[in-house]
Amino acid sequence: MAAAPYSIRLDDDLRKALEREAEIEDRTAAQLAVRAIRSMLEAKASKRDALNAALQRAEQGRFISSGAMNAWLESWDSEEERPAPQPDILPDDR
Repeated sequence: MAAAPYSIRLDDDLRKALEREAEIEDRTAAQLAVRAIRSMLEAKASKRDALNAALQRAEQGRFISSGAMNAWLESWDSEEERPAPQPDILPDDR
């Protein structure tokens, strides 16, 4: 993959911290910055994908009521722990 130069401005504290970490890891500051940017972008994409998947599930109109969820949570660490609840709020067309 081709690399292109890119310029960013860092405040002195951030620049110094990046340079210290680069020295500790025996890497260049640019390598660490690229790794950090890539990691941030991957995390944002993953979060966006998870939100989109949750929205798609929500659009199906199947939900777990607060009563069922609370009963399940209250059963945790008891002798009669309940299984995870199933959706009990369903679309009107069912």
